[in-house]
Amino acid sequence: MSERLQPGDTAPAFTLPDADGKQVSLADHKGRKVIVYFYPAALTPGCTKQACDFTDNLEFLAGHGYDVIGVSPDKPEKLAKFRDVESLKVTLVGDPDKTVLEAYGAFGEKKLYGKTVTGVIRSTVIVDEEGKVERALYNVKATGHVAKIIKDLGL
Repeated sequence: MSERLQPGDTAPAFTLPDADGKQVSLADHKGRKVIVYFYPAALTPGCTKQACDFTDNLEFLAGHGYDVIGVSPDKPEKLAKFRDVESLKVTLVGDPDKTVLEAYGAFGEKKLYGKTVTGVIRSTVIVDEEGKVERALYNVKATGHVAKIIKDLGL
């Protein structure tokens, strides 16, 4: 089981391919706050709802100095299809070997329909301008999560 991040921790650095295969690094966003959210799989109902919520609020979040990066174990081809089918504006990156998911504590044992399984733990980590964890939220709900983040951040 990977360790969960705590406020004040240094956010693990990463460079992952986006939907077009272009490398995206957390370091590219230094000086801005970044909402890094982890979701199980592109093109599934809950993950679609969450990605659409982030897309709908992207301009608002950007206006308050936040960039948004969605991370899943999907390959760039599937991310491109997800983006195109759902008209997503959020940056989606793939972590097929789950290294970044594990580094962020977003992969491990979870309950699914009453059974314990190993998989992606729907999580959101908010990273400040200096690359430190401001908030780390685990086992979040797909629906209503973006509104909750906006409220909790006082935006």
